[in-house]
This record gives sequence, structure tokens and C-alpha cells, in this order.
Amino acid sequence: MKIDFVGKRNYFIALSLVLIVVSLISIFTKGFNVGLEFIGGSELVIKTTDNHTVADVRSKIAGIRPEFEKARIIEVHALGQADQRTFSILVSPKDEKGVLRTYNAEEKAEISSKVEEALNGKVVSFNEVSGDAADEIKNLTWKAVVFTLLGILVYVALRFKFAFGIGAIIALVHDVIITAGFFSIFGIEMNIAAIAALLTLVGYSVNDTIVVFDRIREFGRKFKGRDMASVVNDSINSVIIRTINTSLTTFFTILMLLLLSTGSIKSFAFGMTIGVVIGTYSSIFIASPIVIKWVKSI
Repeated sequence: MKIDFVGKRNYFIALSLVLIVVSLISIFTKGFNVGLEFIGGSELVIKTTDNHTVADVRSKIAGIRPEFEKARIIEVHALGQADQRTFSILVSPKDEKGVLRTYNAEEKAEISSKVEEALNGKVVSFNEVSGDAADEIKNLTWKAVVFTLLGILVYVALRFKFAFGIGAIIALVHDVIITAGFFSIFGIEMNIAAIAALLTLVGYSVNDTIVVFDRIREFGRKFKGRDMASVVNDSINSVIIRTINTSLTTFFTILMLLLLSTGSIKSFAFGMTIGVVIGTYSSIFIASPIVIKWVKSI
């Protein structure tokens, strides 16, 4: 049975535009729950068997040090941990000049002891990033994303045609914006692991896209003179089973990681879970229709 993917492309493009608009609105109004690596400061992760809420944690640790009054507190959920609660406590200690600083060894030991006593739990990690390091990480992160997209554009343009490269890049930007939008909407921490998920998504998505493009090129040579839309539709139908099988295998593996993990791994798993779905969708319904439009106009 042949499915008319190309004939319904306007509906899918409209759906993508809606998702992009919603994502951008959330990103620019709500913003991201930015991780320690991007803002600097100190993060304690504590596990406790007491039935605390975020409000309880805030009230119990507020008196430890002045910066704890404005601490960002997040409860981290994972399956299989119903008997205990895990909280991430992020604070921004500053020196006399108001510059972000880190704690020394004695301060860290003292703070850990007080937090454990206040919450009747165990501090499992105490991570710190200085302000300068956070700024450097931010700059390098966005450079990595931009150079990755440019590299893919050059690769696809050289392997196929420039029109295919444009289609691939638009599909990848589509994937990154929507996935980042989900991070903003659901308040999932945007940290280094989340950026790693976005870059992994870029590689995964372009691989799917290239499979479709390769079949389009093959069918274009085999059936010269046929309408481009017909060639693209036949190409998608010929690889759809392979694409679905690959995507489902990846999706369920990452989904288990999302449900069972905590901390930074959860951010990575969330990004990949959303990204696999969006990336598969864009390879079929976004990249290919763009190629049709560009090839017809060349």
C-alpha cells in the first residue's frame, strides 16, 4: 500500500509551524531551567526518606547561609525510588564585591553536614562551577551547535545538491527549536547533557534524512522525467518501514532511560526521547517537501 505523504505535506508543514511558534513563545517568555554549567554556582543533590516537599526543603535550609534563602530547589523524580526523595539545591555564593565564587573544602563539609541534618538525608553530590567557567561553557556550547549545523550543510550539499543541504538544515533547525521548546515548556533542566542530546539528535536526524535523500537521488536517476513530487513520495514509501523500525528501537530504549534515571542523565534522555520523534517526523515531512520546492524552482 502506497501512502500519499507528499500530497498532505501542507498539513504537516502547518503542524510544524504551530509547534515552532509555541516553542519560541515558551523559550522567549518562560525561558529555560538553566543548569549549573551555564549560570555557575554550587549544587547539592540530597536524598532523603522523609516526605518533604520543595516548600519544606526551602524552609528548612533557608537559615544555613544567606544564599540559601534564594536557592533554586528542584525535586528529581525517577521510577523505583518511591521510598525516597531526591532534591537538587542550587545556590549562588558571592564574595564581598558581589562576584560569584565557590566554596572551600571546609565550607563544603560544613554546608553538607547542615543540609543533611536539616533534611535527614545524605548529600550524594556537591558540584561547583565558577562564573568564568560558566561563561566559557556557554560560548563554546553555542559555537558547537552552529558549527555542527554548518558542517552538515556543507556535507549534504557536497554529497547531493545544495537544495538537499538546505532541506536538511531547515529540518535540523526545526528539530532543535521544537525539542528546546519542550525543555522550556516542561521545565526540564537545560544543562550540558541536554546540549549533548541536541547534538546527538542532529546526528540522528540527519542520518534519517540522508537515507530518504539517497533514495530520492536513486529514484530520480532511475525514473528520469517523472514529476519530482512523485519521485519523493515513492522514495519515502520505500524507506518508511526501515525508518519506523529504527526510530521505535531507539525511542523505547531512551524512554526507559528517561523513566529510570535522575540528574543530568534525565535531561539527556528527555531530549533524545522528544528528539527521536521530531527528527523522524522532519526527515519525512519537512526535509523532503523543501527539496521538492527547491528542485522545481532550479
